[in-house]
Amino acid sequence: MKNYKKTLIACYLGFITQAIVANFAPLLFLIFHNKLGIPLGQVALISTVFFFTQLVVDLFCAKFVDKIGYRKTVVASEVFAAVGLIGLGVLPSILPDAFLGIIISVMVYAIGSGLIEVLVSPIVEACPFDNKDSVMSLLHSFYCWGSVGVILISTLFFAVFGIDSWRIMSCLWAIIPLYNIFNFISCPIEHLTEDGEGYTIGKLFSIPMFWVAIVLMVCAGASELSMAQWASAYAEAALGLSKSVGDIAGPCLFAVSMGICRTFYGKYGKKMDLIKFMIGSGLLCLCCYLLASLSSLPILGLIGCIVCGFSVAIMWPGTISISSKTIPLGGTAMFALLAMAGDLGGSVGPAIVGYVTQGAGDNLKAGLLVGCIFPLVLVIAAAIIGVSYRKAASK
Repeated sequence: MKNYKKTLIACYLGFITQAIVANFAPLLFLIFHNKLGIPLGQVALISTVFFFTQLVVDLFCAKFVDKIGYRKTVVASEVFAAVGLIGLGVLPSILPDAFLGIIISVMVYAIGSGLIEVLVSPIVEACPFDNKDSVMSLLHSFYCWGSVGVILISTLFFAVFGIDSWRIMSCLWAIIPLYNIFNFISCPIEHLTEDGEGYTIGKLFSIPMFWVAIVLMVCAGASELSMAQWASAYAEAALGLSKSVGDIAGPCLFAVSMGICRTFYGKYGKKMDLIKFMIGSGLLCLCCYLLASLSSLPILGLIGCIVCGFSVAIMWPGTISISSKTIPLGGTAMFALLAMAGDLGGSVGPAIVGYVTQGAGDNLKAGLLVGCIFPLVLVIAAAIIGVSYRKAASK
């Protein structure tokens, strides 16, 4: 009898790996600037390179993963993540240009992150679990808890051993993907569709509900990342907190809030209507953006930032679950394109908030007010796709 719990554990660690590679380097941005002498303009490119690489990987997966195979590709994801993290700890010291070493490392582990993002969800979706919506939400909660762990453990490590030990910490984080290589080599892995049955990219683009799912995913990524990436700056500017305390009060508590919601839905989701939960979450997210942008009391604005984590939690895994039911033959190409849409939203959303903030004289509240458009469109898209979802769920 196949042990699919081992598959689930491997996928949990896969999302923790993604949380490590997505959140560790941003903790070091000021270190790169102050210790390595890298200009802030170049430091800002690190996140851009990370997300752009993921987008390219998403497109690659949509075309080639089914031909290569799930197991080979997901094992490669852990290899790339581990090599990139080790490279981050080693290359900046041995290459003539430290920034080049950082960028090479970021691109390598971003390949791993992109593969994880595309593959882990369909691997779990293909397993014979009951209550897939709940399982998917709990799965995605491990990205949140991984993010919290990266921030807290790294901060504690630096407090004990000094900030100059960041190279060692980067190599230590590589232990998790290295260990998970062996999990993915040995765990049972099924496929969503038989060879040749999954829809092509062209076929997916001809389905109206797929376009609605794409809009949902773009808004999910934008709603989440627009607040998450500006939460630390909000905590520092509004409350006058230090960088380390701001990281904990902002993005760390945001991730905790998001993890609580995903864990909650993972446990009790089978008793809930996913569409109603997503629409309610979208409306709560809209309220959080309004609170953060319009409140005259800084502490209320920070509460809006933190609670926003709870409100965006179901959006990404919920959209995946909805798409799986409404387009059951979507296959790997569908998951890859949805991941690409989420990454696109996660790149464009924060950029729009930042652009508006700069145009308004560095007024972050103005930027967040414009960000209200993302949860608003998400609520509309969820209501539209809800009709098809309920028909598919009732079969």
